[in-house]
Amino acid sequence: MKHILVCTGLLLAATTLIAQQKAPPLSPPATATGTIAGKTITITYSSPRVKGREGKIYTKDGLIATSRGSQYPIWRGGANAATTLKTDAGLTIGDLSVPAGTYTLFVDISDPANWVLIVNKKNGEWGLAYDSTQDLGKTKMTMSAPPSLVEDLTYTITDNGGGKGTLTLAWENVIASVPILVH
Repeated sequence: MKHILVCTGLLLAATTLIAQQKAPPLSPPATATGTIAGKTITITYSSPRVKGREGKIYTKDGLIATSRGSQYPIWRGGANAATTLKTDAGLTIGDLSVPAGTYTLFVDISDPANWVLIVNKKNGEWGLAYDSTQDLGKTKMTMSAPPSLVEDLTYTITDNGGGKGTLTLAWENVIASVPILVH
């Protein structure tokens, strides 16, 4: 009888522990780090998945627009917490001068063929808290299509040599990029 009680107690404890374990996040945290001219640039974001929603991500009635609290057509450039850019050097992103520091990135997706990257001075908030009065500035992105579906939202920072680089966002059927120059 004592054996049965001990086994039952162990089984109950194991079941409780398994139930308390959290499932992996639907949009796991991700980081893109690049070094250009010896200076580090880091983008921290949460990476959502397409999950069969092809063609229903960026549209006026799509995933981004219908997300609770969305400020469509301004998108947080990821999921969950705000997407952040941290640089230890002054940069020119597109035609925008960005001093060393930490910023929040947003993307204006109102025109599917002409996205605009927004660098916002406010940081540390949830990704839906866009305040245009805090914009450092905006710059146009170059749009293209990937050779195949990009399931996971991915940022990359590429060193092109000579203090130049590229910041790229790729997800679903879109690649949006902007040149970087390190000062």
